[in-house]
This record gives sequence, C-alpha cells and structure tokens, in this order.
Amino acid sequence: MNIEKAVSLFWQQGFLHLKRVFDEQQMANASHEIDIHFGDNPKFLHEDEFLSGAKTEVVPWFPQREGGSAIFDEIESNVLLNSLTEEILGEGWQSDYSMVMFSAKNTSGQAWHQDCTPSDHRLFNLNRLIYSHDLDEKTGGYTAVVPGSHKLGLLPAGDPLTAPSDRVVTLKPKRGDLLMLHGHTWHRVLPTNQMRRHSINYRSVGRGVPKDLTDICVYRNMRYRFSTSEVIEARPSMY
Repeated sequence: MNIEKAVSLFWQQGFLHLKRVFDEQQMANASHEIDIHFGDNPKFLHEDEFLSGAKTEVVPWFPQREGGSAIFDEIESNVLLNSLTEEILGEGWQSDYSMVMFSAKNTSGQAWHQDCTPSDHRLFNLNRLIYSHDLDEKTGGYTAVVPGSHKLGLLPAGDPLTAPSDRVVTLKPKRGDLLMLHGHTWHRVLPTNQMRRHSINYRSVGRGVPKDLTDICVYRNMRYRFSTSEVIEARPSMY
C-alpha cells in the first residue's frame, strides 16, 4: 500500500475506507467476544433525554478498560493501522480508548453528528473503526458520511435524521475492513434490519490534543456532554 497516497485521500475526504486490513480469524474471534458480552438485547446506558433527542440506539462497551479479551489488544497492534495513524496525527500521537458500538436488530442507529466541536481545525479525534462482521442488506447499519465535511465547520442545525447535504456517501464495510474517520466529519449510522450490528473504534488524538475532546458531541439538534449526561445546547428543531 502507498501510505502517502492513502493519507492524502483521507485529508481530501475526511475519511479513508480500506478493505480487508485485518485477519479473517482475528475478526471472527472479536465478533464472538462482542456477541457474548452484549447478548441479543442489551440495555441502553444513556438516559431517555439523550436517546430521544439524539435519535440514537447504540450501546457502548469499553473492552480494554473493562477486562475484555486480549483480542482487542492484538487488533490495536496492527502495523498498518498504527502506521496510518502516525502519518495522519504525527509523532507522539496518543491512543485514547477502544469502544465497541452495538446496535440491536431493527433499531435506528445513530443520527448525524460530529464527534467533537470543530471550533479549532487542529483539535480533532481520529476514529479508527474496524468491522468484525459484514454489513449487508440483512444487517443494515451502514455508515453514511459527507465527503469533505471536516473542512466545513459546524454541522448545520436541523432534524437529527435528515441528511445535512446532498453529497452523502454510504459505506458498506465488510469483515476486516478499516475506516479512518476525522472527528469533524459529518456522519451517521443508518438503521439496522434483521441482524445486530457492531463496530470497534480505537479512538486516538494527536500530541497535545486533550483526550476528553469527544466528551461533547455535536448533533443537528443539540450538543451533548457525556461526562455529565446533559444537553448543554438545544439547537433548532430539537422538539
């Protein structure tokens, strides 16, 4: 792989989708661990105000914090993953945390959002999303992005599920794929169908960037602070 060209494409688009980066068996093992942890219908961890306001039905798990299998450490040690990360974030970048995002079947996914406020273009997190199972028509839960939106500033206010642009690209990752996603890029997870859906996110930041940068998430209808479980700004069309 030409890493320089791949990173150039990342900076143009605000995301980079690479196919079959990770070993098939490694992904199968990770998917098995995730299914065991969540079961068929796990309880939501967030309060009703967030779930109804953000139009989001996902359940997080932090396996490296909470004693998950060593498989999550093995995945993070991937050479290509870390080479790409350093090319994007520079020397001294910091691994923040791993987070598995689980959506049960027939749920709404996650509304349009930015992972952190784009008030300073130099301060952003990097999502390193790994897919341990295929996303297809039966699963649903595709990832929708607006290419180049990491350069467009704040996600426009409006209905949380309505696309903020007519330039939406729908990504359909398969087992072993990697999606590098800029934290200012406008994106969402589409609804699931007849199957559960999950992804593994190894978040990271550049040297000197606060690790709590993603504590405040920007949705089209609100800004939400996770550490205090509160809506800190109601944007138009929230109610």
